[in-house]
Amino acid sequence: MERFVDLKSYNTFGLPVVASYFSLISDTSDMEALIADNVFQESRKLILGGGSNLLFLDDFFDGLVIQPQNKGWEVVDEKGNLVFIKVQAGTDWAAFVDEMVDAGYHGLENLALIPGKVGAAPMQNIGAYGVEIKDCFYELEAFDFQTGKIKKFDKDSCDFGYRSSIFKHNARGRYLINTVTFALKKQANLNTSYGNLEDYFTKKGIKNPDIKELSEAVKDIRRAKLPDPTFIGNAGSFFKNPVIHQLLFDDLLKEFPQIPAFPAGTNTYKIPAAWLIDHAGWKGYRKGDAGVHDKQALVLVNYGNASGREIFALAMKIQLDVKKKYGIHLDPEVNII
Repeated sequence: MERFVDLKSYNTFGLPVVASYFSLISDTSDMEALIADNVFQESRKLILGGGSNLLFLDDFFDGLVIQPQNKGWEVVDEKGNLVFIKVQAGTDWAAFVDEMVDAGYHGLENLALIPGKVGAAPMQNIGAYGVEIKDCFYELEAFDFQTGKIKKFDKDSCDFGYRSSIFKHNARGRYLINTVTFALKKQANLNTSYGNLEDYFTKKGIKNPDIKELSEAVKDIRRAKLPDPTFIGNAGSFFKNPVIHQLLFDDLLKEFPQIPAFPAGTNTYKIPAAWLIDHAGWKGYRKGDAGVHDKQALVLVNYGNASGREIFALAMKIQLDVKKKYGIHLDPEVNII
C-alpha cells in the first residue's frame, strides 16, 4: 500500500488528483491482506480500472484507491457453437477484444478500441454500435468486501441496464470484480446494422464483411471522431443517450423534424445525446481548458489544465441548456467522484 499517490496517469481526463492510499491487487492473497488492514476498514474506497469513465471533482481523494492488476484469459469450456472465455479483471479491454477477433470468436468485435479494463466492463455494461456486454456475458466472480469471500454473479444477478448494473448502483463499492466469463460464438451473424457501419462498408465497397473487417471498421470510426486521451484528456461519451416517451418525441418532431431517434421499447425512443448537444450550439465550445470536442459533441475534454469542477460545471450548463431547448434531461455516463 502506498501513501499520497498522484492519480494523473490513472485517469484519462488527466486530472492531478492525489489519493490518501493506493493499493495494487494481483491475486486473492493480496485482497485478503488488504481487507485485514485497518486502513481498509476505516477508509472510503474506490475501485479504479483504467480510469477512462470517471471525473474527479477535487484534487484530493481522501480514501483508499484499489486497482486490480491480474491479467490474462483462458478457454474454460466449449458447448456446441459456444466457447466460454474467462478473463482476469486487470486485462486491457481493447487488447482482449483484438485477441478474440484474431481467434475468430464472435460477440465483442463491435466493442473494439473501447478504453479501460475488463473488470470495469460489466459495471458499466459498456456498449457500442448496437452491442452491449450483456449480450455475451455469462458470469463473473467478485470479492465481497463485507464477507471477505468470492461471490459469483450470473447475468440476471448483475441487473444490467443501459450503461448500468448492480455494481454501479445497489452494490456500488461493495465488490471488487476479479474475473469475467463471456460466452462467445465460433460462428455468428455479424451486427453491421448500426448506421455508421453501414455507411462505412458502402463507401469501402465491402458487401459481406468478416469479423476482422468489422472490428477494423469500428476502430476507424472511433478514431475519426473520438480524441485520443493520450493527447487530449477525456472520458469518451460524457452523457447517456436519453430515452423519451413517444408523446414527447411527437412534440419534438413538430419543431425539430430532423431529430434522429431509434425505437427503444414500447412507446419510447432513444435520442442521440450528441445531436442534442450539437444542435444546442455546444460543439467545439471552450472556456479556459474545459471544452466540448469539435468532432464529437458528446465528448467533454481537458485541453491541459482544466479542473474537475470546471469540466463538471460545463457539463451542468450543457445539461441545463438541453433541458431548456428540448425538454430532455441528460444523465452523465461518466462516474462523478
